[in-house]
Amino acid sequence: MAATIGFDNDKYLQEQTAAILERVDRFNNKLYLEFGGKLLFDYHAARVLPGFDPNIKMRLLQKIRDKIDVILCIYAGDIERKKVRADFGITYDSDALKTIDDFKDWGIDVTSVVITQYAGQPSARVFKNKLERRGISVCTHKFTKGYPTDVDT
Repeated sequence: MAATIGFDNDKYLQEQTAAILERVDRFNNKLYLEFGGKLLFDYHAARVLPGFDPNIKMRLLQKIRDKIDVILCIYAGDIERKKVRADFGITYDSDALKTIDDFKDWGIDVTSVVITQYAGQPSARVFKNKLERRGISVCTHKFTKGYPTDVDT
C-alpha cells in the first residue's frame, strides 16, 4: 500500500500566493507579513507533515520576490548572550548572516535588518557594524515599556 501524502506543497503554494496577493491588493500594495517557524530547512515540519517540503516557505517568497522587501529581525539580547540555535548549533547572529546568504542564493535580497531591544549592547553593536560593512541597512528598535501586554503605553 502506498504511503499517503499528508501535505500538498503545490496546493500550499497556489493557495498562499493567491491569498497574499489578494491581501496586498486590499492594502494598497503594502502588506507586512511575519513568518513563524523556520523559512528554510524546516525539518521539524517535514517530520510531522508527511510530504512537507522543508523549504516551501522560501519557494513561496521566491514566487513573489519582485513584490516583496524582506526585513530580518533579531533580538539584541540573543546576540549579547550568544544564544545558540539548537538545530544547527550556531549563534543567532551567525544564523542571521547565514539566512541573508541563503536568501541571496534563492534570488531574494534582505532589504534591512532590525535589531530589537537594542540598547548599545557591545556584541549587538559589533554585529550591527558587521552588517553595515556588508552594505546591509540596519535599524535598531529600543525596549518598549509594557510590551507585549500593554500596547497603549
